[in-house]
Amino acid sequence: MEEIQLELDAAQEQMQKAVDHTASELLKIRAGKAMPNLLDGIMVNYYGAPTPIAQVASINTPDARTLSIKPWEKNLIGEIEKSIINSDLGLAPQNNGEMIMLTIPPLTEERRRTLVKHVKNECENGKISVRSARKECNDGLKKLQKEGAAEDDVKRAEDKVQKLTDDYSTKIDGLYEKKEAEIMKV
Repeated sequence: MEEIQLELDAAQEQMQKAVDHTASELLKIRAGKAMPNLLDGIMVNYYGAPTPIAQVASINTPDARTLSIKPWEKNLIGEIEKSIINSDLGLAPQNNGEMIMLTIPPLTEERRRTLVKHVKNECENGKISVRSARKECNDGLKKLQKEGAAEDDVKRAEDKVQKLTDDYSTKIDGLYEKKEAEIMKV
C-alpha cells in the first residue's frame, strides 16, 4: 500500500511541475503590456559570462507600454542593447547613455490571434506532460499489481490518478483562459 502512495505522490509532483512550467512559459508571452519578466530569457555578456539582464541592471515600468533598463555599470549599456536587438522580442531599444528604454507597441488583431495560438500550444504541451505523468503512474501501479499488490487498491489508485489528471488539466485550462483574456483585451 505504501508503494502505491509513493506512485501517487510522484505522479502528483510531476503534474504540479507541468502546471508550474506551463505557467512560467505563459509569463514569457507578452500581451502588449510592459512587464519586467519579458526580459527573463535574455542573456548579456558580462565579463565573458552569459548573465540574465536582471542580474546586471534594474528593470522598471514607468508606464504600461515602457520598460526602462538601468545597468549598474555604464559600460554594459551596449551589451544589453545588443542582446535585446539579437533576441526574438522584436523591440527596438533606445539608448540615452544612462539607460535603455523599450517601448512595447500595441498588438494588432492578427498578432493577438497568433499569440493566443501560441498560448494554446503551450497549454496543450502542459496537458501532454500531465497525461504522461498519469501513464507513468498507471504503468507503475500495474507493475505493483503484478508484484502482489491488491487489485482493489490498484484500482482505487488508478481512479485517484485520473482525478488528479482531471484536476491538473483543469488548472491548465484556467491558465489558458486567463492568458487568452489578457491577450485579447484591447
